[in-house]
Amino acid sequence: MKVKAHKETLGFQTEVQQLLHLMIHSLYSNKEIFLRELISNASDACDKLRFEALTDDALYENDPELGIEVSFDKDARTLTVVDNGIGMTRDEVVENIGTIARSGTRQFVEAMSGDQKADAQLIGQFGVGFYSSFIVAEKVVLETRRAGLGAEHGVRWASGGEGDYTLETIERAPRGTAVTLHLREGDDEFLDQWRLKSVITRYSDHINLPVRMPVTVPAEEEGGEPTVEVQTVNRASALWSRPKGEITDEEYREFYKHVGHDFQDPLAWSHNRVEGKYEYSSLLYIPEHAPFDLWDREPRHGLKLYVQRVFIMEDAEKLMPRYLRFVRGVIDSNDLPLNISREMLQSSKVVDGIRSGSVKKVLGLLDSLAKDDPEKYQTFWDAFGTAFKEGPAEDMANREQIAGLLRFASTQSDSEAQTVSLADYVGRMQEGQTSIYYLTGDSFAAVKNSPHLEVFRRKGIEVLLMSERVDEWLMAHLTEYDGKSLQSVAKGALDLDASESEEEKAEREKVETALEPLIKRVQEALGDRVKEVRVSHRLTDSPACLVVDEAAMSQNLERMLRQAGQDVPVSKPILELNPGHAIVQRLDAEQDGSRFEDWSAILFEQAVLAEGGQLEDPAGFVKRLNGLLLVLGG
Repeated sequence: MKVKAHKETLGFQTEVQQLLHLMIHSLYSNKEIFLRELISNASDACDKLRFEALTDDALYENDPELGIEVSFDKDARTLTVVDNGIGMTRDEVVENIGTIARSGTRQFVEAMSGDQKADAQLIGQFGVGFYSSFIVAEKVVLETRRAGLGAEHGVRWASGGEGDYTLETIERAPRGTAVTLHLREGDDEFLDQWRLKSVITRYSDHINLPVRMPVTVPAEEEGGEPTVEVQTVNRASALWSRPKGEITDEEYREFYKHVGHDFQDPLAWSHNRVEGKYEYSSLLYIPEHAPFDLWDREPRHGLKLYVQRVFIMEDAEKLMPRYLRFVRGVIDSNDLPLNISREMLQSSKVVDGIRSGSVKKVLGLLDSLAKDDPEKYQTFWDAFGTAFKEGPAEDMANREQIAGLLRFASTQSDSEAQTVSLADYVGRMQEGQTSIYYLTGDSFAAVKNSPHLEVFRRKGIEVLLMSERVDEWLMAHLTEYDGKSLQSVAKGALDLDASESEEEKAEREKVETALEPLIKRVQEALGDRVKEVRVSHRLTDSPACLVVDEAAMSQNLERMLRQAGQDVPVSKPILELNPGHAIVQRLDAEQDGSRFEDWSAILFEQAVLAEGGQLEDPAGFVKRLNGLLLVLGG
């Protein structure tokens, strides 16, 4: 059947143009990574065919032996990578090659700084391996046909890495994809068989498919003609199935770059073979940096699930909880059926056992990092700590271990850096202190300068400072650690009796009695804006602050839920007054009823602002404040 010509020229997305410019002009220390990326893509295509053929073996088209071939033509100055995997339709080519149809595009482009060396590192984080071809190629031609379709459905994509690309329908008998690179001047090193073999052995030895290459073999007899034979140049065995003693650190790192679609080395890894009730192998990696899609609902990469070394699915979310979504790697089970479905994953006891064991391996790996290499663990925390804080809410079985791995900022250093563990805090607790104190807010400046901390600073009691949105969720599910309760300094009545002398207690009770009339007047002036007015034992410098009941939702969490569109019942805070502050004493002496109401309202509204809240009537606050300033100025 003759193919009807259908060729068109299409423009790249703006983001792709910027990316290609970056690829072409970035100064890579090792250009050879492009070959690793192309072979990795080819391997993924073969894995996908193998999986789809589990339910439709006609897709093999009488060619079940999957593999990848790398070849070159010195005269034409081309390098070609061919696979007989799943291939692509015309629409899939447009989606996967002509555009960057991936989450995080905007973040990627915004993150490009113009510094070639720094920007080059971003490429790996974004996972755009195909485009790395333009590091060495002045033109790239891709020909493909999806398995199961006729030869007339072949597609050719071509681009010189500028603003557009061509797309045409072609006749293509073999299924799969061929990528041909027309090399730039100066990149002839990739037209040498020994150089190519070296690169493939280094980067792709772990791939569970043969990578073949035509190799020129010298004649056995003198004067004879050399022959060309196709050789497999990688081991073609699953790295995770080999004994740990046979695998070098370099091989582990290169496999991570393949499975994690990353250009950088991993932070740490754990390789395990589990035998017993369930039999499976796992190779789990902790990346060094957070990917752009860490907060997306549908991340691109996660754990790959294999059954008896046959690829089943990517991003097997049932094998790792959401708070560990940054973990990369593979799990290969002997106990799951080859035709496993996602529905089966959801209800399988085998999967539950594998998930539980894998989570323990990851947490154990993080424990080891925290104890043996705190600097490396801090790198992990800086990258993934915000996601990891979801753990206590999601994983009750491992809550205590997760809690030990958490890190916080605190008044110990007053630094925003989250370096303090709960064990560190407990080790510094004062004699008689029974609670771990913390404060949440919508910014670090707000919590660091909060009036709630004043008495704690005066007494030298450490407070954990939390300013991330996830912290409210975390503290709702983390109520104790090592037998010590976690208590918000902005909730309930503080119990610091253990740090008070008898004289201090007597003086406090005396002050409370003396201020009872003032407390009653302020309560009447504020009406239903507050639940209660009382004397504060947590303030030393500020005149007033707001607190809520021990079991109530924090003011910060209320604001966050409203911002998210939630219908949250309005709760009334408790206003605490500092009896030693000059403004409170001035308020106590105020006889003018109108001015007393203005003073009371201003104290309340100042406390709202200090909490990071918003006033219902900002104009009224300004008017009252200006009026009192005029009175004081007069």
